[in-house]
Amino acid sequence: MKALKASIFGFGALMALTMMSCGEAQQAPELTASGLNPAKFDTVVNGDTVKLYTLKGDKGMEVCITNYGGRVVSLMVPDKNDSLVDVVLGFDNIAQYMEKTTDYGSSVGRYANRINMGKFTLNGEEYQLKQNDKHDGRDHCLHGGGDTGWMNQVYKAEQIDDQTLKLTIVAEDGENGFPGTVVATTTYKIVDGNTLDITWEAETDKPTIINQTNHNYYNLSGDFEEAEGGLKQLLMVNADSFTVADDSYMPTGEIRAVEGTTMDLRTEHVIIDGLDREFDQVKNANGGYDHNWCLNTKGDDTQVAATLYSPKTGIFMEMFTNEPGVQVYTGNFQGIQGEENVVRKLGKHYPQYISVCLESQKYPDSPNHPEWPSPVLNPGEKYYSHAAYKFSIK
Repeated sequence: MKALKASIFGFGALMALTMMSCGEAQQAPELTASGLNPAKFDTVVNGDTVKLYTLKGDKGMEVCITNYGGRVVSLMVPDKNDSLVDVVLGFDNIAQYMEKTTDYGSSVGRYANRINMGKFTLNGEEYQLKQNDKHDGRDHCLHGGGDTGWMNQVYKAEQIDDQTLKLTIVAEDGENGFPGTVVATTTYKIVDGNTLDITWEAETDKPTIINQTNHNYYNLSGDFEEAEGGLKQLLMVNADSFTVADDSYMPTGEIRAVEGTTMDLRTEHVIIDGLDREFDQVKNANGGYDHNWCLNTKGDDTQVAATLYSPKTGIFMEMFTNEPGVQVYTGNFQGIQGEENVVRKLGKHYPQYISVCLESQKYPDSPNHPEWPSPVLNPGEKYYSHAAYKFSIK
């Protein structure tokens, strides 16, 4: 009888442990292909719900997006071995996005890039914007106001299907100094298997300026800790000229030919091999690129505007846009000035020059250069901007 009781007790204990184990297994989070836990993005900001949304293509691509700032958190694409590789920088939880003022993966608005001293005149009226980009007395407006710009606000999200996410934001008249109440959307969509297609649309109730973009930081090798790893990618930009900038990153008004300079990216080459760090524009940008190129595509988004390639993974990215310019930024301030020990996505520490941004845009400070493509949006008009990033194996 004692043996029977012991056997029954042992069986009961085993069943209890098994049930506990099953319970724990059921409670284990379901991670995305990129290793993200969606629960780490669940929060409420000023009464608005924040979540992580996942898009999946039919050829393997996975894009994870949070409606906090309209940010691409991860972007998985197949490499030459048919393994999925995450090719963008970011954090793996909402707390760090909210704590750190960063533009990782964001949908930038109302005005991407810089406006000189945060001032512009429209229809005879001068506007003073928030000055959040400080350079020894030359204080500019950057990315719509930085920590109070759209990249740090909550978009209303509507996941239309497995491949499409529509994000909407309403910006009030006077927000960060900008005129007009603007209703703007960003639509992320996976098309043709492994292409991330992004469209921005907006309407306003009074004359204003608008210039939206996506701020993904790309490293197609998938190695986010290799020294100067972003500069070891091969880059091509389809542009014969660029807008010259001063040491506060502000365009001087001069458009200069790339011919004969380190700014000539018209043929694909390893970035670091052609980077002259003694060139005045590169020195002004802390040893890398942070400039606007004037695209030869002239608004034709069927033509290739830029390409990026990693021989390590074989991943090749082509960029298309209807915008006149692209800002190339090589992560010149990444991982320095106290950022060296910040833990990013999946425990990584990002060093300087680890990535390349390709931001479709109107030229920086274009409200103050009427001779350049105009960013003005009037009532009754619809703003439309488009960029696509096509991934393949080369």
